[in-house]
Amino acid sequence: MMRSLFSAVSGLKNHQTAMDVIGNNVANVNTVAFKSKKVVFQDIISQTVSSATAPTTTTGGMNAKQVGLGMSIATIATDITEGSTQTTSAPLDFAITGEGYFIVQGGDGTKYYTRNGNFTTDSQGYLVTANGDYVMAVTGSTGIANGTTPGTLSKIQILGTIGGNTYSEYAIDSSGVVTAKRSTGTIDTLGRIALATFNNAAGLENVGASKYQQSSNSGTAVYHFANDNAGKVQSGQLEMSNVQLANELTNMIIMQRGYQANSRVITTSDTMLEELINLKR
Repeated sequence: MMRSLFSAVSGLKNHQTAMDVIGNNVANVNTVAFKSKKVVFQDIISQTVSSATAPTTTTGGMNAKQVGLGMSIATIATDITEGSTQTTSAPLDFAITGEGYFIVQGGDGTKYYTRNGNFTTDSQGYLVTANGDYVMAVTGSTGIANGTTPGTLSKIQILGTIGGNTYSEYAIDSSGVVTAKRSTGTIDTLGRIALATFNNAAGLENVGASKYQQSSNSGTAVYHFANDNAGKVQSGQLEMSNVQLANELTNMIIMQRGYQANSRVITTSDTMLEELINLKR
């Protein structure tokens, strides 16, 4: 009798976790470049009442008799499919069409990865995220436009005084090449934005603020230039959340009913135990 109670409790706990995941997906339905998650359930160990037996010359075989002891969560998987793009016309909004992540550097020097291309410039003209992380690129003009593998990455300044020259206008093409116009009218190449790819991008760990970090199961980051073994960079656009609201609301109903059914198992088991106790009367 107690097995049904414990099995139902495991169902309650894990359906609640699934609802937590669904709730977070719905909350981020309009978050730029958000990747939804889904919970996959699995059964756990079963108690064997009697083992299977093989056929003999006189009797047939018998299957094992087993009673399951509940369920658990196999994985909380990230859906890395590309979200739709929204046109913003803002020159420092970027969407990646295809594979890859922007590489950004936090204040502690740690590199993170994001598909949220809502960038801006700081007071010194450096390209940064909305949270102040530097966007990483290969700077300088020599060989950059035609290169296929980024070398040393660094933060990139696109406005202001750079190398003794003053720049007030810039442009970034679909290959991530950054050009800027001097006050004299000369156009220079300042660098090229790099993208990172992973063997298992779904294995990246979310650290908040639309950023991910490399994990032991994501594989090592491989750096590319945009449009060279990685996606294109589209200016004036943002990748939207890939949350499918219809799916989430449907899953919400499924989880609610699963939670309800497990609750009913607990109350029914309790009633049966009460009847057992009352046999003494």
